[in-house]
Amino acid sequence: MMMMNSTQVPYFSLTAYFDTGLFKYLYFIIIMCLYVLIISANVLLIVVICSNRSLHEPMYLFLCSLFVNELYGSTGLFPFLLVQILSDIHTVAAPLCFLQIFCLYSYGGVEFLTLAVMSYDRYLAICYPLQYNTRMTHTKVTVLTALIWFYPLVVNTYIVSGLTVPLRLCGNVINKVYCDNYYVVKLACSDTSVNNIFGLAHMFTVIFALIILILFSYMRILRVCFSGSKQTRQKAVSTCTPHLASLLNFSFGCFFEIVQSRFNISNLPNMFRVFLSLYWLICQPLFNPLLYGLKMSKIRIICRGLLSY
Repeated sequence: MMMMNSTQVPYFSLTAYFDTGLFKYLYFIIIMCLYVLIISANVLLIVVICSNRSLHEPMYLFLCSLFVNELYGSTGLFPFLLVQILSDIHTVAAPLCFLQIFCLYSYGGVEFLTLAVMSYDRYLAICYPLQYNTRMTHTKVTVLTALIWFYPLVVNTYIVSGLTVPLRLCGNVINKVYCDNYYVVKLACSDTSVNNIFGLAHMFTVIFALIILILFSYMRILRVCFSGSKQTRQKAVSTCTPHLASLLNFSFGCFFEIVQSRFNISNLPNMFRVFLSLYWLICQPLFNPLLYGLKMSKIRIICRGLLSY
């Protein structure tokens, strides 16, 4: 097969789509309803937090950043899926493919960073309640929020434009329903050692550091809960349960994505493999606003008041 630079590849073919006949209209309606629900729920909670001064606290501001990220990630996926479901030819232009890779990977980075910072925020609130306002100032919240967004955007700009786009490719077939950086790199005929080294370095430095931060925060929270009063335990449970549920849901989604991408699971039904690859991109944006909207009393009361008008 003739080698070609990725800038010369006009399009990529997505081969994970399969013929569903008239069922494609049913899938289209389901995906459309999910997208509308995600947009509506996340926008509602963003409006609630931004318009109520009583919610201008660090925890709710980080939540607002999380909901904005759900909108960002969903918009990078759902309109693309809707077009592809109705299309008979499942191809995507190379520039659009690289743009989607950037959006989805930066969405994942912002999500993980936000959840890590939220665990640190809960650690300060529960372990240092009297010093919380001096330790988590508005300036610190602003700096952390800027870091949450700035770092993934810069890193993924470098990954896409500096590492993936210059690769010389031997094909243009991606066995997924959306563009994925790992699959594009697998198509390379040129040396990908720099991509692999950068990926491993990023995993061992940033991802492991965030995991250690999360584990440290919750170990200290558990320690305070076991030695503290009943009121302290109730506060910890009420504020940490939604965050832990969101963190576990995102972690499971990432695990499913890694399993279906890196390992041979061709014996599983195609529909199930597609579900595994989409879980972290569909369930997390849907799960978070419903979880926090139902579990956090302040948000729930204000939402109920808005919807009752």
